[in-house]
Amino acid sequence: MNNFNDLGLPEQILGTLNKINFTCPTPIQEKAIPAALAGHDILGSAQTGTGKTAAFAIPMICHLMKNESSSALILLPTRELAQQVEEAANKMTGSNSNIKTVLLIGGEPIGKQLQQLRRNPRIIVGTPGRVNDHLQRGSLDLGFADFLVLDETDRMLDMGFGIQLDQIMKFVPKQRQTLMFSATLPKEIIRLSQKYLNHPQRIAIGSTTQVAANIRQEIIKTDDAKKYGDLMQQLQTREGAILIFVKTKYSADRLAKKLTNENQPALSIHGDLPQRRRERVISDFKNRKNRILVATDIAARGLDIAHIEHVVNYDLPQCPEDYIHRIGRTARAGASGCAVNLLTARDGKQWKEIYKLINPANQNNSDELSFEASQETRTPRTKAKTSKANPFKPFAPDKKTKARSKFNKNARSFADRLAEPIKMTQPRRSFRNKKAA
Repeated sequence: MNNFNDLGLPEQILGTLNKINFTCPTPIQEKAIPAALAGHDILGSAQTGTGKTAAFAIPMICHLMKNESSSALILLPTRELAQQVEEAANKMTGSNSNIKTVLLIGGEPIGKQLQQLRRNPRIIVGTPGRVNDHLQRGSLDLGFADFLVLDETDRMLDMGFGIQLDQIMKFVPKQRQTLMFSATLPKEIIRLSQKYLNHPQRIAIGSTTQVAANIRQEIIKTDDAKKYGDLMQQLQTREGAILIFVKTKYSADRLAKKLTNENQPALSIHGDLPQRRRERVISDFKNRKNRILVATDIAARGLDIAHIEHVVNYDLPQCPEDYIHRIGRTARAGASGCAVNLLTARDGKQWKEIYKLINPANQNNSDELSFEASQETRTPRTKAKTSKANPFKPFAPDKKTKARSKFNKNARSFADRLAEPIKMTQPRRSFRNKKAA
């Protein structure tokens, strides 16, 4: 399929797509759009950055244009992803369209959302928590929402939205079309699809555990003492926008502040930031006001910024699947990018799990680190601390070494200390005895 004209879309949508330079459909769009236009439920999966938003937004808009009394509900796990989907929906509907959208997310004044809901928007984009808030208030009517999209469903379940999804389903029509997209398909997702979907068509594009071929992965072996210095060296030698992932919210703020003090201006983003602050941080990063963004896994999904050239894993993710989503923030829409991993000895177990996920046919060679290593790749300082076969696995000390390190810093055994003569000292005089003397 060469262009969207072959899909039989309405002229109004084709004109809007041409204006925003949507000419050739991606593989997920080529498969999902015809099935959705035919009215089928869809269970879809594809690699990150392959155009899933348009895959459900285009048939959704067609459905709303064809059925003027219908509305659509799109549920997403994070505020940032919801904002991006709402922006994309507005672009695809066009400025002259009478199809209005509303964004229902936490962290924003609910009064503004109530005002927008009074205008009877036909596209509702939101996170499960805030959508449930409006349903309980009675300010949101989903009685005509016969087109439902669940995007990043596995992430919604990871974040504990399963119960809230069940609550929302009580308010949408039973006779509806449902499109569910998930990066991975564990048993919980299959069970959920059986509950919410009606004879869905299964659409899978590529492997969801395979890293895009245009992402170059690099490994830097380091330790805690040299880790920050290695990061600074990478920042000084690389050009373009850089996204750094850390483990905790506190680490994100601390690292961003430290980098800024080192003449490497950086912003941080995490779940504790107020919504307006999060929007301003992302806006500044998109507009290239800051080259470096330090983030927790809140940015691992839903951050679609085309000019990110490097992703640095300062801390490895706890979940192996999040590694794929993290490095998928670069090399968007066919561009090329680089992923840098700073690995210490403590990261051995996590790295093996990641390696097994993305290299299922070569699981026994995870110690070889078959990714292209950068010139800055280092080995541990001494051979006594690590194993030659596995640079991440410390040597197991023998019993004698354990005994000496446990009782004495001077390498004397506990038996030697017992054999030493006891040195007697004069008892310390109390203040009272000193005064009497």
